[in-house]
Amino acid sequence: MPTYYDWYQYPTDYSLFNLNRKKIPREVKGLYVSGHTAESIRIDQLIDLLNKTELNSLVIDVKEDGGYLTYKSNVPQVKEITSDRKTFISDIDALLQKARENNIYTIARIVTFKDPFLAGAKPEIAMQKISGGVWRDSKGVSWVDPYRKEVWDYNIAIAIEAAKKGFKEIQFDYVRFPAEGRRLDREVQFNNPENKTKAEIIAEFLKYAKEQLKDYNVFISADVFGLTTTVIDDMGIGQKWELITATVDYISPMMYPSHYGKWSYGLPIPDAYPYETIKFGLEDAIEKNNKVANQGNTPAIIRPWYQDFTATWVKGHIDYGAEEVLEQIKAGKDLGINEYLIWNPRNTYSERAWLNTNNK
Repeated sequence: MPTYYDWYQYPTDYSLFNLNRKKIPREVKGLYVSGHTAESIRIDQLIDLLNKTELNSLVIDVKEDGGYLTYKSNVPQVKEITSDRKTFISDIDALLQKARENNIYTIARIVTFKDPFLAGAKPEIAMQKISGGVWRDSKGVSWVDPYRKEVWDYNIAIAIEAAKKGFKEIQFDYVRFPAEGRRLDREVQFNNPENKTKAEIIAEFLKYAKEQLKDYNVFISADVFGLTTTVIDDMGIGQKWELITATVDYISPMMYPSHYGKWSYGLPIPDAYPYETIKFGLEDAIEKNNKVANQGNTPAIIRPWYQDFTATWVKGHIDYGAEEVLEQIKAGKDLGINEYLIWNPRNTYSERAWLNTNNK
């Protein structure tokens, strides 16, 4: 699926980004948990579900999409701008202790470059319009500039605190540029004196984060667009599979069938074909990882995100429930990819997918 960025030739030597790789001593199978859910009675229900099934992990919001931390932080940069003013989770230490008591693997989700709070508090490090002022995406949201090291250090300081508190893995989400196509390049003046590509700077951030976190005994993972498994470019958002997989411990393509356009992989409406969409996408991911390995580098372990929500906005969509979730999981397992994460923004999951199967 080539795009207008295909002319750019990426380097074939990824050794710059190859760091020592670690592997978690169990296969992660997890659910996403927002700060609101983590503070509600719902968290106990989810822990009970994990205790009864093959599920064993929770991806918990540490910094959410609005740029707010979900708990009171001691990070100086956070205190300076009060980005922890909304306390979704009253006692993060107690939550993590409860997870440890139930043998749950905890992943700290940090929304990285989509950060309207930081952009508002420090507009000088936000994406700037060529014409002057802070740039906003098509939804009116401001982003911080991935080329600015102050932005890197802010997010990594939060990650270090999360690691110290006991999270076992740091997951960088929105580790990319806005998906605004050519508009972004027409309108934004990046702080990029060295003229580095978007893909290079995203990979360099992840490499830097991994180095800064190496003494804290945590794994590093990155969420990427589902189509990065297949396309040959960076989609204009700076997510080049080959560069990212050679840097992090785990790579998580967000393979929600509803997010694929008509006729992707030859499927008229990918949302209606959960098994096939995942299978075709993961086959491409495996092929790319094999190429990186053949170059003498160690690719990240693939741990995809699967869809557990109904995409009512997609024409021809189907209702998603236990059967559709299991089809996605099966597609991965048929290819030898047993790890997965499940996304539902409201954290209302199709529990029958796990309760009705003998897979504990």
